[in-house]
Amino acid sequence: MAEYFKIGKIAAAFRLEGEMILLHSLGKKTALKGIEAIYTEQGKDAFLPFFIRSSRIKNEKETYLQLEDIHTREAALKMLNKDVWMEEKDFKKLAAGSAPIALLGYHLINEGKDLGEIVEVFEQPFQVLCKILIGGKEALIPLHEQTLRQIDHKKKQVQVSLPDGLLEIYTEG
Repeated sequence: MAEYFKIGKIAAAFRLEGEMILLHSLGKKTALKGIEAIYTEQGKDAFLPFFIRSSRIKNEKETYLQLEDIHTREAALKMLNKDVWMEEKDFKKLAAGSAPIALLGYHLINEGKDLGEIVEVFEQPFQVLCKILIGGKEALIPLHEQTLRQIDHKKKQVQVSLPDGLLEIYTEG
């Protein structure tokens, strides 16, 4: 089964022919060259493909996007604010290695203990939040200069030193 990574969302409808603006966190300008489809989540682990008819760069974080079967502004408006996902192989081709989103799939290691796989990344003004699952519960772990120790790209690990009590918030109860 293919693995999917959330790369952004549909931010706006553009023009009358159903073109949209994709707000992405791939960390560099992209026209999605070589990518056949993007996906929206239709339920837990169920993804619906939308085939790309055309795309072009708007700026560093936005791409104009035209999808097959979406030919009107009204159809594009129905896609507004939908999260956009990409297959792992396509994600790896496009994500900048220095972008926080490139940490998806890495394991978070605190003081030598594997806390789990990073399943989502949120960019904040002064830190990055990594979502992992601890005992089936979502946990948001901050990465900033006080917590981040090292990123090992070969081992796909993010070494952190978390403040006392942070993990207990997610493991108690």
